[in-house]
Amino acid sequence: MKNRERYIAQLNRMHSGKGFIAALDQSGGSTPKALAQYGIEESSFTNDEEMYTLVHEMRTRIIKSPAFDREYILGAILFENTMDRKIDEQWTADYLWEKKNIVPFLKVDKGLADLANGVQLMKPIANLDELLTRAVEKNVFGTKMRSVIKEANTTGIREVVEQQFAVGLQIFEKGLIPIIEPEVDIYSADKEKSEEILKEEIKKQLNLLGKEVKVMLKLSIPTVNDFYKELMSDPHVVRVVALSGGYGQDEANAKLSQNHGLIASFSRALSEGLSAGQSDADFNSKLGNTIKEIYAASIT
Repeated sequence: MKNRERYIAQLNRMHSGKGFIAALDQSGGSTPKALAQYGIEESSFTNDEEMYTLVHEMRTRIIKSPAFDREYILGAILFENTMDRKIDEQWTADYLWEKKNIVPFLKVDKGLADLANGVQLMKPIANLDELLTRAVEKNVFGTKMRSVIKEANTTGIREVVEQQFAVGLQIFEKGLIPIIEPEVDIYSADKEKSEEILKEEIKKQLNLLGKEVKVMLKLSIPTVNDFYKELMSDPHVVRVVALSGGYGQDEANAKLSQNHGLIASFSRALSEGLSAGQSDADFNSKLGNTIKEIYAASIT
């Protein structure tokens, strides 16, 4: 009963709470870059275990910061390695919810396939069922998985959305809420047209879902303001969130603030300006200012 009560509390918080989702889910391929931006060069580690220990220390510093507060942050997306580590003797997901009242999510995709039909589908997710079982055991609420759309190719975009929803349904049936993330490349020459096709394909898939099925959507900030407002009112959709997609922090916040009801799920924009060499006071101050700015853009 306790886990059911937790699930309902987290679902309600994600559906109607004010704030944004912190994306702390850089995986093996992007972790060295994330560490470098944090001031830790590749010469500081000699293998994956050392690398992941360093990145967990970075994420722990962010999560434990007094600036990382439920008043502004609704949820946090974790990488598998982070889920399997602890903060102050608690599994990371439990620490987030029990100490911070922040809803834990898990990145489950294994990267992108090669470009075809103007898109990059997700690579097959080996051992997905086992990973989802562990996520449930560690009290994770939901998952996230990313595909990328490069061109306004109807066939490719349909393939992306169908794959996302097929895997999303498997995730929901395990008791988790999937964040479906068909990212439209912000540098695409026909980004607006891609978004038009994407919205129609998402609507088709939502209409096929059983009444009880719930999903979240993580989308690039649209070219046309409030373009995804229609999706927010669909009864299957818990929340629509936005990725920063390579925009710098100021530009991402400015664009987000023009889209009412759309909340942030930023990664690069969240950690911009943080450094391993900062004092705790400077680190917390910088993180706090960033969080407040993202929050302000998310509550329009």
